[in-house]
Amino acid sequence: MRALISSAAKRFTSRILTRSMSQSTSIPRKQARVRDHGYDDYMEIEKKVRKVLKFQELILSQPNNMISISRLDSLSRRLGFKQFESGRFILKFPHVFEVFEHPVQRILYCRLSRKAVSQMDQENEALLRQIPDAVTRIRKLLMLSNTGRIRLEHVRIARKEFGLPDDFEYSVILKHPQFFRLFDADETRNKYIEMVEKDSSLGVCEIERVREREYRQKGIDAEDIRFSFIVNFPPGFKIGKYYKIAMWKWQRLPYWSPYEDISGYDLRSLEAQKRMEKRGVAMIHELLSLTVEKKMSLERIAHFRMAMDLPKKLKEFLLQHQGIFYISTRGNYGKLHTVFLREAYKKGELVVPNELYLARRRLAELVLVSPRKARLDKELANYRRDGLEDDVKSVKRDHMEDDFEVKDNGNGDLDVGTESDGDMDFSDDSADADEGDSSNESGVEESCATEP
Repeated sequence: MRALISSAAKRFTSRILTRSMSQSTSIPRKQARVRDHGYDDYMEIEKKVRKVLKFQELILSQPNNMISISRLDSLSRRLGFKQFESGRFILKFPHVFEVFEHPVQRILYCRLSRKAVSQMDQENEALLRQIPDAVTRIRKLLMLSNTGRIRLEHVRIARKEFGLPDDFEYSVILKHPQFFRLFDADETRNKYIEMVEKDSSLGVCEIERVREREYRQKGIDAEDIRFSFIVNFPPGFKIGKYYKIAMWKWQRLPYWSPYEDISGYDLRSLEAQKRMEKRGVAMIHELLSLTVEKKMSLERIAHFRMAMDLPKKLKEFLLQHQGIFYISTRGNYGKLHTVFLREAYKKGELVVPNELYLARRRLAELVLVSPRKARLDKELANYRRDGLEDDVKSVKRDHMEDDFEVKDNGNGDLDVGTESDGDMDFSDDSADADEGDSSNESGVEESCATEP
């Protein structure tokens, strides 16, 4: 009897130890989000830029692209601004908005500054130039779908992230019938984008290119990097011994490519479920890699959840892999969750920037310029203009005070005499100075003619 009790106790103890070891060597399901202030500061700037873009759209929708301050105050309340708050808002960004007095109506109007208009033109030109790249992005996005089709409205909502123009339905989809087809679903009556033919040359994930680059540059073991991801944990993230073991096992775990058809696999086994979880990480990684700024809101990623077989609890799933993704709640009072691809950023900037990203960052630079610096630049410009006018006046006054005496020597030459009896020596510098003061010769002659 005692032997049976002792054996049962040993089995129970070994079961507890095995369970605790298995849990300690696996990545925890629920983890607290560790803040990374670099990404949060990025979103604070993005919040200001979004408000500025709303005002820009409001101004551009008016005749002559300008709007009176009183009308701007009434229309801005639709954007969530209070009374008289819009006037204070546009004065914070003098490099984006310009307030002026109408020459006829004598009331204050607001329009976009020259720098803001130049930035918009630069962004629109970059948007048109990268349309071939946008076509490739949509083709790869359709290949990520398990059915080869995606709802048009979901792409329209995320068109800015994918670098698509507002008329992408015509300029990208309908203009390339060899790649895309639009149709209305009978069961849902929604419009869908469907790929015409799958191109195997596009089925290479961005993480595979990163692995190849890491292998060639750093000489990492091929077996260790074959299925691994670039992991960079945020500052303050606690990594224990068992967590390191779990990450090492997870990095070496094989998985199916996001572009691979898995309809023929049996997904009921535990090994298949683990591979599907890692495939979900690769799917979100590739989705963020297709965006212009390597980021997208969590809510817009959820639009593609059914088409790409992503987990239901996306936020908990992404928090489980904080070394690969970062979720920022800044930018909309905690209501917006923006997912960043950590490996694509360094010190708040893209590691490999593109033309469209640089054009959008130009607007952020204009937003960040303080009003005090703008007033200082204006005062310096006025100072230079006033100083130039003072210099011209002083030159004229000096010429009027000089006592010029012009005599004819009978040979057709003119002798210029001064108060001093010594001869004058003309060098190249003085000749250049005389040429520079030729604009004041008429004033000098008039002054000399009026001398008594």
